[in-house]
Amino acid sequence: MSNTSETDQTAQSTPWIKRVLPRSLLGRSLLIIIMPLILLQVVSAGIFYETHWNKITRRLAMGVAGDVAAVIDMMRHDPTPQGREWAMHLAAGTMSFAAKFHDEAVLEKVTKDIDGHMESTLLWALNGYVSKPVWIDSTSLDRHVVIHVQLAQGVLEIITPRKRLFSSTTYVFVLWMVCTSLILFAIATLFMRNQVKPIRRLAFASDEFGKGRDVEKFKPEGAAEVRQAAQAFIVMRERIQRQIGQRTDMLAGVSHDLRTPLTRMKLQLALLEGQKGVEDLKGDISEMEYMLDEYLAFARGEGTEKPVETSLSDLLREAVSQAGRGGSHVDLHLEEDITLPLRPNAFRRSITNLVENALRYGENVSIRAGRRLDMVEIAVDDDGPGIPEDKREEVFKPFVRLEVSRNPGTGGVGLGLSIARDVVRGHGGDMALDQSPLGGLRAIVQMPV
Repeated sequence: MSNTSETDQTAQSTPWIKRVLPRSLLGRSLLIIIMPLILLQVVSAGIFYETHWNKITRRLAMGVAGDVAAVIDMMRHDPTPQGREWAMHLAAGTMSFAAKFHDEAVLEKVTKDIDGHMESTLLWALNGYVSKPVWIDSTSLDRHVVIHVQLAQGVLEIITPRKRLFSSTTYVFVLWMVCTSLILFAIATLFMRNQVKPIRRLAFASDEFGKGRDVEKFKPEGAAEVRQAAQAFIVMRERIQRQIGQRTDMLAGVSHDLRTPLTRMKLQLALLEGQKGVEDLKGDISEMEYMLDEYLAFARGEGTEKPVETSLSDLLREAVSQAGRGGSHVDLHLEEDITLPLRPNAFRRSITNLVENALRYGENVSIRAGRRLDMVEIAVDDDGPGIPEDKREEVFKPFVRLEVSRNPGTGGVGLGLSIARDVVRGHGGDMALDQSPLGGLRAIVQMPV
């Protein structure tokens, strides 16, 4: 619950712009490409509208209005029926008009305002060239516009093709601009995905190595900077593995060297059987062996054991069964069968340490395991005295014992929780202590899936 509240607080304190922006490198890279592309299209469309579409539409409308004014002028100079017929014939032949004159007719309505860029531009041009009441009908015919002009003798009806008022290059330009942008965006996405893949592989390899798992067939790929980072990771991994190997080999030699004199002492004590003080010395030697085993187990850590797919459910059942052989009862609840890549012996030792600690201080112990989002959580509860909240992090330090006596039989040597947490963190997980519902201590182990 605390992690969830901290996440919510972090999300609320983050500026809204960061919450809106994509978080992945691919998303941000594409955003860097898309934003200038969109800005370029907006600027280009604005310039095109202002310099081409708007001006061309105005000039086309002025051309049509000028032709209409020319027809009206010819009819005014020769108002006879022959003159009108000649003006209609000239409009159809050279102006692409279908002209018709309605004698003594009166316009039923006059267009003073009209929707549409083309229609409003035509009305503006007619008002400038003709200066007479007009009615524009652009809906009754699909590919034509009908213009009615009120004259003194009647109504002049002119049908003009819509293409004389509208330039199709507008749609062509927008279509080419959008299609070209989509093609460029697809190409950019393809190339950026290929550039991001090596970074994802490097992140995956680092995550797997942090969980103690082997990463096979990893090699530097991608851009020069990504190759440099990948090569640095490989060198770092080799150094860490070499240091771990050297430490393990050194501790194996120390273990052998220390056990040799202890073995000689045990043999010498066997020869002195029955003498005063021999039993006390045997106890001291057993205590030294126990402490030596604990120290070496802590320093050795996970050793050279390789992670393998392991049934966590079976491993927990073995730990409970082992505790049962000692006369103790542990309640185990498994929400489902769980399989994880683990170092079985090291992880079994970690869980065993937790169970032994719980049994040492409590009478009732329970273990619960299940999936929590992308983690597997194991909770070990007891009804013992627990640990004060201000001491829960301190007990993970090596050789720290809350039990005040110096007897390792009652309080151990202060390495059980340190070893357990070291093993869990070596698998990429973590361990924490909390208040148990049973009244004692709860040890929470979280492992990545």
